[in-house]
Amino acid sequence: MSRFTLDGQPVQIATGGRPFDGNVPTLVLIHGAGMDHTVWANQARAIAHAGRNVLAVDLPGHAGSAGPALDTIETMASWLWRLLDSLGVERAALAGHSMGSLVALEAGALGGERTRGLALLGTVPRMGVHPTMLESAEAGDHRVIDMMVGWSFGRQSLLGSVGTPGSYLPAGAERLLERGDRRIIGSDLAACAAYEGALAAAARITCPTRVILGAEDKMTPAAKAAPLASAIAGAKTLILARAGHMMMLETPVPVTAALLEIA
Repeated sequence: MSRFTLDGQPVQIATGGRPFDGNVPTLVLIHGAGMDHTVWANQARAIAHAGRNVLAVDLPGHAGSAGPALDTIETMASWLWRLLDSLGVERAALAGHSMGSLVALEAGALGGERTRGLALLGTVPRMGVHPTMLESAEAGDHRVIDMMVGWSFGRQSLLGSVGTPGSYLPAGAERLLERGDRRIIGSDLAACAAYEGALAAAARITCPTRVILGAEDKMTPAAKAAPLASAIAGAKTLILARAGHMMMLETPVPVTAALLEIA
């Protein structure tokens, strides 16, 4: 774990158990709405120990990074490159999950040739949000967490038969969301719903790209990602059987392998 500063505010970044080294290829991992770097724990450690520089960031207002939270996908993408500039990282591969996939996509287009590779996990070109989720988040109601967790996992995970023995992935996700500020969950979800630039950004991507989807994803159904994948020249799509929206936790090994292809 490392702490940096941007705009006078602390930024927390997990480096996969190895110190930050700007002299080796860098992979940036971007979490989804209301979450933090811990969703990448499996991938960060494996990829860092495979000889890459890993930066699993906490976006502003999340976990160890000070707020306020950024309220648009565009400002998050700009913040990401400013962070990399401050660290002296000239080029990087970007991987994002859910809201983070939109940030990675927008940042990938913004960075141009600075973007070495791109991975979009649990993504769709228009990430609509159920009105009840937005309303409950704005009210600080636990219902938004209940809905996010209930819609984020495939059948095997909900039955408790996937993951580390003795653990229950949905409960871990619930605790993670409960640690954060529900108003920030609402801000994140609103940013997803408002973002309309995915297809335009996709048309500007020229780097190797992987679109990684869960066959049982209820939040961002795999079928709805097809237009986005088609808009990115040369993008390869991986659909993971028995995985839902949280494929990094549900099927960590193939996700890690796919990220290494662009890292």
